[in-house]
Amino acid sequence: MKKNKIPKMLINDFKKIFKKRSKQLHTPIFKGNEIKYLKECIESSYVSYVGKFVKKFEKRLCQYTKSNFSVAVNSGTAALHLILHYLNINEKNEVLLPSLTYVATANAVKYCNAEPNFVDIEKKTLGVCPIKLEKYLKKICIFKNGKTINKHTGKELKALIVVHLYGFPAQVVKLKKICKKYNLLMIEDAAEALGSFYKKKHLGTWGDFGILSFNGNKIITTGGGGAILAKKKYQEKYFRHISTHSKLNIKNDHVHDQIGFNYRMTNLSAAVGCAQLENINEIIKSKRLNHKFYKKKLEKNNYCSILEEPKNSRINYWLITAVFKSLKKKQNFISDMNKVGLGLRNLWRPLHSLKIYNRCQSDNLDNSNEIFDKALNLPSSPFLFKNFNEN
Repeated sequence: MKKNKIPKMLINDFKKIFKKRSKQLHTPIFKGNEIKYLKECIESSYVSYVGKFVKKFEKRLCQYTKSNFSVAVNSGTAALHLILHYLNINEKNEVLLPSLTYVATANAVKYCNAEPNFVDIEKKTLGVCPIKLEKYLKKICIFKNGKTINKHTGKELKALIVVHLYGFPAQVVKLKKICKKYNLLMIEDAAEALGSFYKKKHLGTWGDFGILSFNGNKIITTGGGGAILAKKKYQEKYFRHISTHSKLNIKNDHVHDQIGFNYRMTNLSAAVGCAQLENINEIIKSKRLNHKFYKKKLEKNNYCSILEEPKNSRINYWLITAVFKSLKKKQNFISDMNKVGLGLRNLWRPLHSLKIYNRCQSDNLDNSNEIFDKALNLPSSPFLFKNFNEN
């Protein structure tokens, strides 16, 4: 197939596929008790972080993910920042993370005045590549007084943030072993992975800590919101306390015992989240149907492949990702597709290519660069292809 025919064929395929369907990249679905719970919340007058829906949402998250504890906050970014703050990540530290992730992952590291150190992904899972990570650590690390030191910067490497990109599971078992070997804490950025499992264990519960996001474009939404997944009661108490300005529970007084943050989720947001969680299984079933539909319709012409869940996993297919054999002038192609109403989008731009992060230390990032050059996110709204059996 000639390379210059691919965009035209793809546009024609999409026109046939979508017809009158929503062509946006991702739109939320509100088909349950959202309005009912919001009304109940408003009538109770408890609309900030005090109220029954916050506790109910946290409890249901624990039930669904099998996490020991969860703390609902106002964004996934806030959740990640609080974890790094708890671990005393500071200007003397570096945090390893993939370059191919949303910018919030690195921003949370910078909030703590630490330095991101970018590592590469593997193409099949889009997660941190264990083989490349270990080779990189062997090359840059020395051990001193029980700490893992970057011999090039003199800073302590303290944690690895494992990102489950677009709901795909990184190789958490192998990565966890590497973290143990190099005295690194493992934090899971599962912002995009609610409803994704590896070996029947929910992503975000494999590492020392995990985070989730409920932004407007996620599998379920609270408008804006996130959660910390923690293993110990004392950790949960700390996160709950510091995310509410570190205010002591003293009646009719305002006493704060440390510098805190205004990061708690509101009762209004949690009310929406409770309603959304009631339909999560149906939503994910439909998202998986989206993937099946794309596989059937797009792979037959052999100009792209649709990324599939790895072995031993069951994922949410948050954003369906297509990898093309060749795609020249990709930005022009995306613009052309958008002009005809087809909501394609670039993957997250690798962070090492951004001016704000291009001076950070990094491993060779060939896989990240290649995937960014060849892959696109496809329209992935829930219930997009509900009637899969149609011609």
